[in-house]
Amino acid sequence: SFEDILCLADSSSLSDITLDGNPIAQETWYKHTVLHHMMQLRQLDMKRITEEERRMASVAARKEEERKRESHKQTLLKEKKRLTICNIARQWEIQQNRIALVASLNQDKDNEPCQINGSAAYVFPEESRSLDTILSSAVQGLSVLESHLVEVEGDTLCLYGAGALECLDRNWSVQTAGIIVTVSFMFIEFDEIVQVLTKLKIKFPNSVHLKFKETNLVTLQQFNALAQMHRIEQLTVDPQGNPVVNFTLWKYYVLFRLNHFNLQKINGVKVTENDIVMAERLFGILAYVASSELPHYRMLSLFGESRRKQFHYLLEGKGKKSGSGSEESSDNRRNGGESTTRATLNYTTKDFHMEKLEEIKERKTFCQTYVENLVKEAADINMKNESLQKLWPQMFIELVRDAVIEIRNKNSYMKLCLQRITDQKQ
Repeated sequence: SFEDILCLADSSSLSDITLDGNPIAQETWYKHTVLHHMMQLRQLDMKRITEEERRMASVAARKEEERKRESHKQTLLKEKKRLTICNIARQWEIQQNRIALVASLNQDKDNEPCQINGSAAYVFPEESRSLDTILSSAVQGLSVLESHLVEVEGDTLCLYGAGALECLDRNWSVQTAGIIVTVSFMFIEFDEIVQVLTKLKIKFPNSVHLKFKETNLVTLQQFNALAQMHRIEQLTVDPQGNPVVNFTLWKYYVLFRLNHFNLQKINGVKVTENDIVMAERLFGILAYVASSELPHYRMLSLFGESRRKQFHYLLEGKGKKSGSGSEESSDNRRNGGESTTRATLNYTTKDFHMEKLEEIKERKTFCQTYVENLVKEAADINMKNESLQKLWPQMFIELVRDAVIEIRNKNSYMKLCLQRITDQKQ
């Protein structure tokens, strides 16, 4: 090995060395390595060393050193990425209350995912050591791990952890943003993803494939939110952390709700015409009932001016009902988007729903107070009216009596009237 002769490099007077016949001399890097570390040599294996050979050896050694350094750097980056993802997964599991920490694991299971409650929990084998201690001892020189990770691999943008969504606010270069075709979400609440879908389609106009893993997709209603996207040709929902895929009809609902996107693949399986027809038969009546039962003012508030004409067609009986999928699809293309009936099937995030509940509560309180004030005012008016009815006969008699007494003397009454007029003028 080279280490066996490395001590020779310390000699400043050594000028001639012959290693021919030793196994080390068979290596391709042999000559360059020896010359690089023993610059004082004049001859190697009984051959004179030229300046060009020294230069070539120096260049080759430098390239080899750079290669090793880059390889070491890539190894560290890969290890940091792995540990960061483990950290994100651990935080996700704690957040979801779906993990129970294991006291100890066998050494042969080191770094293997541990299936708990149908979700991969990345657990390290050490018993009582904190995560920071484990990471610092596992990889020396790595920076503190982040709680999120953003990575571009080819044409795929991978987002790990909720904090990764903030990357959509960056100033992405036109070239980088243009090559992104697939966006993958992992360990992120779907409700948080919904809030950035509009930014996503603006930042990455060529993205046509969405992937979801560990995003808490639990209801079919959540797929309604994807209607905000510009287009989706492929959709991948990993069973891990997304219970919605356990529903037998979830693919048909996705096909029906996102029909205007012209989906080509769902979970890697190509969509057929029969799938589209079946989706229309299963859920067409649902959208029609939802749109017909919704009050007209609510429908008008959902759509802009460009959609109201289509809505009026629906009210007049010209809208397409269940079973006419092909005609409705042509109408969609003509109107440049989803059908009116499908658009009524939307999704409200939990936070927005809570805000709506607060708003509804405030309105309810206001209405209740307003009605109570009206009732109180009406009751007061009614009591006054009843009191007036009781006092009116006596008041009428007194009014008549005062009037008779006042005009009994005509001259004094006229003087009184003139005096009143004079006082008013003054």
